[in-house]
Amino acid sequence: MSDVAAIQNLVQKQKELKQEISKIIVGQEEVINQIVLSVFSGGHALLVGVPGLAKTLMVNTISQALGLDFKRIQFTPDLMPSDILGSEILDENRTFKFIKGPIFSNIILADEINRTPPKTQAALLEAMQEKAVTISGHHYKLDLPFFVLATQNPIEQEGTYPLPEAQLDRFMFAIKLDYPSFAEEVQVVKSTTTDYKVTVNSLFSAQEIIDFQQLIRRIPVPDNVIEYAVTLVSKTRPDNPLATEFVKNYLDWGAGPRASQNLILAAKTHAALNGKFSPDIEDVQAVAIGILRHRIIKNYKADAEGISEEVIIKKLF
Repeated sequence: MSDVAAIQNLVQKQKELKQEISKIIVGQEEVINQIVLSVFSGGHALLVGVPGLAKTLMVNTISQALGLDFKRIQFTPDLMPSDILGSEILDENRTFKFIKGPIFSNIILADEINRTPPKTQAALLEAMQEKAVTISGHHYKLDLPFFVLATQNPIEQEGTYPLPEAQLDRFMFAIKLDYPSFAEEVQVVKSTTTDYKVTVNSLFSAQEIIDFQQLIRRIPVPDNVIEYAVTLVSKTRPDNPLATEFVKNYLDWGAGPRASQNLILAAKTHAALNGKFSPDIEDVQAVAIGILRHRIIKNYKADAEGISEEVIIKKLF
């Protein structure tokens, strides 16, 4: 199949995917769009939202529709790295045998990642970066496609271990979940308080998703779009000559080169999912907030004046 036909196929399959997801998930279209963008870009996503917004149900539904294995890991203060990665045990023949942990799955939901100590967070983040784990000197490759969705609860901060900036940078997108609208909440209550069961059909195979990820990497990008993305990221750095007075006033720290790479990858995916054969500046702007939101650090002045990351990023356009 030619790349042109493959992109048209991807557009069609993405429409079907959203129809399957909407059987169970009401609203939250922007969140679903960004998760789908992450999957086809081959990145990971961080979901930030208060409890009860169906984060787990959403990830479970998306993994079913994508035809992928799904595991949920509930992060707690006593969780150990071996609880995620697996461990070696002595079997009946007195030889060591490796028992795989839940990380050996296609989609991992890391629930409340900020509840577990840094040692355990680091074990997950190594797997995210390397797509492999090392146990007792043995190297084990993870099944592809491999995708981590971590959730964070922004309201309770007692007894949590916030992810350091360097680790937040491993997530391609930071996605904010908001409460549903009144009409959406009415629909949620109607559909979840009866005995009516909905089945979600699997639309993809693991290999198809890998093929689409490789297709997106082959999409050409004009130089002016790459330069725009790099300029956008450079503007977030207060000590950069391109930084505006607004950025110098309200930001302590800007995004690194990984942000520029992710902007271009996500812009390619955004273009492909919309049936375009090459991304333009609008595609970069469409994905910029989710990609830069967790990579810029506001100062106390921005907090005092109630200026959000979204406002700062939009000013950069």
